[in-house]
Amino acid sequence: MKKTCLTLIGIVILFFHGFSQSPAKDSSAYKSRKLKLDEVNIVSSYYDQTADKSAVMGGRTDSKGIGDVTDLANGIDIKFIGWDSKQRKNSLTAGLGIDYHTAASQAFVDSNGHARNNGTRIYPTLDWTITNDQKGTEFGLGAYYSAEHNYYHSLGFNTSFSKKTNKDGEFGVKLTSYFDNIKMIRPSEFIPVDSIKNVPSSDSIVYITTASGRTEALSYNNGQIVGKSSKENIPSAGRNTFTASLSFSQVFNARLQGSMALDLVYQSGYLGLPFHRVYFNTGKDTIENLPSQRFKLPIGLRLNYFLGDRIILRSYYRFYVDNWGLKSHTASLEIPRKITPFFSLSPFYRFYIQSAAKYFAPYEVHTPQDQYFTSNYALAAFSSNFFGMGIRLAPPNGIFIKSLNVLEIRYGHYTQSVDLVSNIISLNLKFR
Repeated sequence: MKKTCLTLIGIVILFFHGFSQSPAKDSSAYKSRKLKLDEVNIVSSYYDQTADKSAVMGGRTDSKGIGDVTDLANGIDIKFIGWDSKQRKNSLTAGLGIDYHTAASQAFVDSNGHARNNGTRIYPTLDWTITNDQKGTEFGLGAYYSAEHNYYHSLGFNTSFSKKTNKDGEFGVKLTSYFDNIKMIRPSEFIPVDSIKNVPSSDSIVYITTASGRTEALSYNNGQIVGKSSKENIPSAGRNTFTASLSFSQVFNARLQGSMALDLVYQSGYLGLPFHRVYFNTGKDTIENLPSQRFKLPIGLRLNYFLGDRIILRSYYRFYVDNWGLKSHTASLEIPRKITPFFSLSPFYRFYIQSAAKYFAPYEVHTPQDQYFTSNYALAAFSSNFFGMGIRLAPPNGIFIKSLNVLEIRYGHYTQSVDLVSNIISLNLKFR
């Protein structure tokens, strides 16, 4: 995967080496022009996580490292722009992302730890916007697709509209919908014997459900595999997410800018995952069970203050609440500092705290009488800290070649109060 990413970067560099574009002109100077390549963005990141609690194991803490995850993500966006006969700017952006990850907990979908613990996700995107500078409006449409192995597929659509005010403000609205399909891959101990036909008789049978969606029955005799059968027709469940996003931004003066965003989110369908275990106080395990509806309400505030010509204070606050009883607060500050006109450093810090959802309980705390239950620590009460540094290089004559005009490297260290630690490093290249 690393070789694939480096090859992709090399191809793009060679592609741009043969030409460069002059700086973008005022769109009013353009009449009717066909779409033309404007910029290419390449993003690559590596994520490494160490954790002891995993929802696959029902939140047990006796399996050290069961929540360990690594992820290598690579993405490319290609943007085309053009002007129509009404001097409106048309932008078409096509993107493709590919993630490769390993997760220690995935192997324990099979109770004996024999299933695969890695996988790949692919997610193409397509966005189209029309900007009318004379009227101060912008209209957009987007489509998204995501597939992870053969067990998770998601299709998304959005439409957006924004309008500038006469007093340096802008209103925006965006409607988004996602339609997910989830293969109901259950832990091996919950697969009934009669669900797989033609299983040979043996001393013992171990059921393995792989991440590709295959359920296998392995028959053992004196420690040797003597037979195997499989069943591909695993049932699936749907999940729908609808979001209405409202935003307003305002330029107060030459130094201060602010914005506010409100999201109304509604989810319906199967909202858990079928391979997340829960252990009752009786010692018996089962699969998490969550309500089939969820309402979310996040509200965000952002203020940017230009402290002279070289320093910007970027502050952000977000409050979140939902009908599952979870509440959270996020506060962050980033301080980009220009060392030279073309080189800057951006230290950042983010603090996050949330209360537990009313359906969460740790390992062996839920009772069989509970209607809904989960031991997924993403729904537990915890606090987290995320801090790091960004480096941005954007010389006017390009980096190595004229068309590579922005290079950004960003590193972050994340700690969570429930014994989770992670590190992420990302690289962003922009070609124009």
